[in-house]
Amino acid sequence: MKYKQAGIIAAAVSLALSSLACSQIVSTKAQQPNAPQPSTPQPSSPQPNAPEPSAPQLNPTPGGITDAPLSYKIETYNSKVMGGSRTYGVALPPGYEQDPTQRYPVVFLLHGGHGYPTSWFENQKGAVLPTIKRLYTEGKLPPSIIITPDGNDRRGSSAYWDPQYIDGPNGKVATAIGDELVKIIQSRYRTLPTPDFWAMGGLSSGGWGALNVGLHHVNNFSILFSHSGYVRDKSGPQNSPIVYVRKLNAEQRRRLRIYLDMGQSDERSMLNQNRQFHQLLNQLKITNVYHVFPGEHSWSFWREHVADSLTYVGEQFQKAQQAQSAPRQDLEGAKQPN
Repeated sequence: MKYKQAGIIAAAVSLALSSLACSQIVSTKAQQPNAPQPSTPQPSSPQPNAPEPSAPQLNPTPGGITDAPLSYKIETYNSKVMGGSRTYGVALPPGYEQDPTQRYPVVFLLHGGHGYPTSWFENQKGAVLPTIKRLYTEGKLPPSIIITPDGNDRRGSSAYWDPQYIDGPNGKVATAIGDELVKIIQSRYRTLPTPDFWAMGGLSSGGWGALNVGLHHVNNFSILFSHSGYVRDKSGPQNSPIVYVRKLNAEQRRRLRIYLDMGQSDERSMLNQNRQFHQLLNQLKITNVYHVFPGEHSWSFWREHVADSLTYVGEQFQKAQQAQSAPRQDLEGAKQPN
């Protein structure tokens, strides 16, 4: 009889604890905000050493968590290149914490003039997270690690000058983003290793910045995209993509993928520059697309058309996976007995 009473008591205690745990889970979910908000900057925890796949596997958005809102954090790191503390924004893909073996593509988004690492996320500016979530759900962009670097030099952000995405007198911003930050991201997160799964884009001066930084670091980025950017910079030909792209060798040109778009109401000189750049890319046999959409140089234009550029990025990620998986499949097929 004593054993039966003890068993009944134990079962009751177990049931009570299970109910308490479930209520805690429900209350935590109810506290999630409707709009993505940045959390307090904290150092990233060391990432587990996920094995590098012999052939990259792009993870579909995990079922059951597609309704969870995406969020972002602002992180800090010590930049030896810039000589001080720097920040970046990061939005991890759905299910990142659930599978410690999965690696992901990476997308850098550069802000424009008078901008910050938060600009792409802010609801009144880029509001990019709902767009990214939709593209994940529709299968147009594989779940990716989204990074928003700080593009400002040592002078900081100002309405009186654009970010200088160059290695110049106010700091080596191009190296800080195109090389140093890449290594930081690789050390903190589970990224796919090859440049075919790394993309960089931006808007306005950030569009030029993505092209300039990317062309100087084709060993790290194979996919570049620009919204309403220019391709001739006053700092000279070294930082003018329409000039510098000619310096790339045949293999570098073969691997590049470039997306360009402009608004019909953008400055005529910028429209002409982008059209000429598109024609030059065709002459150099660099894969690219160029669109001119109705619209002007504004956040509403960029909010609408970032879906187009990220869809293009997603297509290139998928093609890279297929290309890298094909030799492995051929090898496995050759090993099959007759």
